[in-house]
Amino acid sequence: MIADIKTFTERFIQKTKYKKIHVVSHFDTDGITSLTIFSKTLKRLGKQFSTKIVKALDQKEIDSLPEDRIIMILDLGSGSLDLLSKSENEIFIIDHHEIKNKIPKNITIFNPHLIENSESLCSAELTYLISKEISEDNKNLAHLAILGMVGDVMGHKINKTRNSILKDSNVQIKRGLLIYPSTRPLDRTLEYSSRPFIPGVTGNLSGTFEILREAGIEKTGKKYKALIDLNEREMKDLTTAVMLRLSSKELSDYLGNLYLIKLFNKIEDAREISAMINACSRMGQPEVALMLCLGNNEARKKAERIHIKYRQQIISGLKYIENNGNIEGREYVIINAKDNIKDTIIGTLTSILSFSSTYKEGTIIVGMAYNDTHIKVSSRMAGRNPDSPRNLKELMDSVTNTLGRGDSGGHKHAAGCTVQFEDEDKFIDLIKRKLEFELVKV
Repeated sequence: MIADIKTFTERFIQKTKYKKIHVVSHFDTDGITSLTIFSKTLKRLGKQFSTKIVKALDQKEIDSLPEDRIIMILDLGSGSLDLLSKSENEIFIIDHHEIKNKIPKNITIFNPHLIENSESLCSAELTYLISKEISEDNKNLAHLAILGMVGDVMGHKINKTRNSILKDSNVQIKRGLLIYPSTRPLDRTLEYSSRPFIPGVTGNLSGTFEILREAGIEKTGKKYKALIDLNEREMKDLTTAVMLRLSSKELSDYLGNLYLIKLFNKIEDAREISAMINACSRMGQPEVALMLCLGNNEARKKAERIHIKYRQQIISGLKYIENNGNIEGREYVIINAKDNIKDTIIGTLTSILSFSSTYKEGTIIVGMAYNDTHIKVSSRMAGRNPDSPRNLKELMDSVTNTLGRGDSGGHKHAAGCTVQFEDEDKFIDLIKRKLEFELVKV
């Protein structure tokens, strides 16, 4: 990977010597932190650049790329190579999503899928490695790479390269129950916990007080302790109380490393900052998320307010799904929320359900929600079994190819696509037939 980093960096520096740069990034935590790292890097280089944060890299976004600039795409692009090949721009991509097409001549890409025996890293980590190659002065951006890694739920495995980034970052790691935010009073943390979704506790204030009584955790003064302040016995008793409400497999997903980063001159739970970034983007204000990562105090206050509204929408969305009929078959469920759930949070809801005990491991969860112009589809695999023969990216690609329109992309266990309103019933029928056929074949 070291050789690929050097080659990519040298080509980028050479091609941008006398050119302005336009940076396009995805709107989730990984994308926003990648953009923050790269923006700071370009600013330190004295480069002129513009930025844009997008939900997806579709034809409309590609057509809007400025013609007179070098394009840098972060946490996107691997699934849009055919569309990008028609652009007259010189394009650079830093991404970690799967690639199936050949690399066009106008594109230079840094992606672990193109490197033999490469480690699994998120886009923010990859962007940091490029930034560090440009200048060792950028080592103080390493905490943003760890924030992106936490946002992409990749913190359970610390490989060699990730460990080196952690050493650069000075991020503190503590073992514990992975319920965020770990820095806030436990009653509020448990009531709004969506990962994990705790039956009888999430969205239930009386249930929250009950589980705290079971764990023997009392208020210190007027407030409950925060998760990171619990002693060993309290952490053990709270873990036991939560375990009684979750499956053993589910609980194992929520025991691990707490990543504590320093922002705004205090210790922050990386998962909480990640959640605030996602909330801002999914509530239509990604610029607030970017300013938050850049260290703007006013943006931090605004992000907190947005996050509260977002969590309320998540709880409301989960209750809607629970109380309304879904299309269920053998090892799959289709949740057609129409306009009852925002298209920007349907993916979050399907992810929450995939990590919960609501559906057995291996169940395909397909969520659908209306956008102004189309239907947003997000699919997840319950349990995330790495040995499962089912591939959601292939499923989404197959359906959009059959329909003859729509964009698709993602990973084996998490993928999505867009569908036109007039194709709604046809899409559902196609998904059902493909999943049922796949089960017979498997």
